[in-house]
Amino acid sequence: MSAWQEKRTDWKTDRDAFVADQKAVRKTGKLPEHLGPPPSGFALLPWLLMGMGAFSNLFQGKTPNPWIGGIGLLVFNSLYIHVVFRAFTKEAREARSTRGALLALGVVTCLLGGLYGGSWLLFFPLLGLAAGAIVRGRWLGKTGIGLSALAGVVAGLRDGWGAVNVAYGTFLSTMVTAAILSLSDAVRELRAAREELARQAVEKERLRFSRDLHDLLGHTLSVIVVKSEAARRLAPRDIDAALVQVSDIESVGRQALTEIREAVTGYREGSLAADLDRAGSALRAAGIEPVVRQSGPPLAAQTEVLLGWVVREAVTNVVRHSGAGRCEITVDGSAEHVRLRVTDDGRGVAPPAAPESPVSGIGGTGIGGTGLKGLTERLAAAGGLLEAGPGARNGFTVTAELPVEPAEPARMAEPVEPARMAEPVEPARMAEPVDAVGRVSSL
Repeated sequence: MSAWQEKRTDWKTDRDAFVADQKAVRKTGKLPEHLGPPPSGFALLPWLLMGMGAFSNLFQGKTPNPWIGGIGLLVFNSLYIHVVFRAFTKEAREARSTRGALLALGVVTCLLGGLYGGSWLLFFPLLGLAAGAIVRGRWLGKTGIGLSALAGVVAGLRDGWGAVNVAYGTFLSTMVTAAILSLSDAVRELRAAREELARQAVEKERLRFSRDLHDLLGHTLSVIVVKSEAARRLAPRDIDAALVQVSDIESVGRQALTEIREAVTGYREGSLAADLDRAGSALRAAGIEPVVRQSGPPLAAQTEVLLGWVVREAVTNVVRHSGAGRCEITVDGSAEHVRLRVTDDGRGVAPPAAPESPVSGIGGTGIGGTGLKGLTERLAAAGGLLEAGPGARNGFTVTAELPVEPAEPARMAEPVEPARMAEPVEPARMAEPVDAVGRVSSL
């Protein structure tokens, strides 16, 4: 009784929410968010009124052996209520006890229908309702046909040609009940799946934004700090050089604002050349000699974005942790894949790792730290890999590989930073090597 009262309370709560949603629909015209109370055993209880004829005959004394009829009616109603209330929970519906109760209900129905006939034969459609609520899937058709045949045989022995109506009613009640309840379950499962997909989309967007914000601000703030320190050191003896560093700080800050706005909207398209230029500027401001080499065909925008993230994170770690005097950034592209390698000659210590979860690249060595962990996941999603660890001799090396996607035609014809090529070359850089595409290898 306590379980029955609890189910009834839940059903009334869902019904009230459904009524409130329907009133809101009539006012606003929007689709309701609440699908109404889920089906329960209460939806099948009113059909017990089909047995009122048998109860009336029993009450008026028109039924022989009334004690047997009364006990049979009580047992049938009890079994029916037990079965239909267990039909709306998958675990309870598939339990052996439920199937046993349904079988017992069928035996009682056959005994009462065969013994009394007449209005007692209407218990067969009620048996079909209970069977349709319990039996789903591939056994439904066989169950419906079997119950209809059984009802037809028993009713034929008692009621002649009236057995056709009993058999048809039993088959119809079985199949329609199963179809309606299965459709209701499918609608609710689809609704739950849609809500789960929406939740996953929100989590995915939140993760994307947190990664973008970490990579953008981590690199940018490191550049600003390094350049600020350089400006402070240069100010007492060379005010012009200090002003150049201040101007770079302003430029980096403006660029960071633009990129953060793009990251918020999710439409950021980076330029690998611009990231390499900023990386070289940050390294020089930190007193580290940058050497950049790039070769290969033009890259797709998404590939440049991913490699730009790697450059940002790796160079930030070099500036913060390596104590290096030289940093080499090499980009080698081919028709199948592109490889980016960032190597320094510093202490060879990896950036501080998150103690709870070191991450390994796909086929790579252990990679720690929030930034490199996020990059590993980014590249893995694009079919690439990220490796990070001590260099062959000393220092630290970060290597990223990605499959090559065809570049857009507009990008194929895009000139390689003519503004920077037109800048005067400093005397100390005149002897530095030039790569295959005519780019100065060291920034």
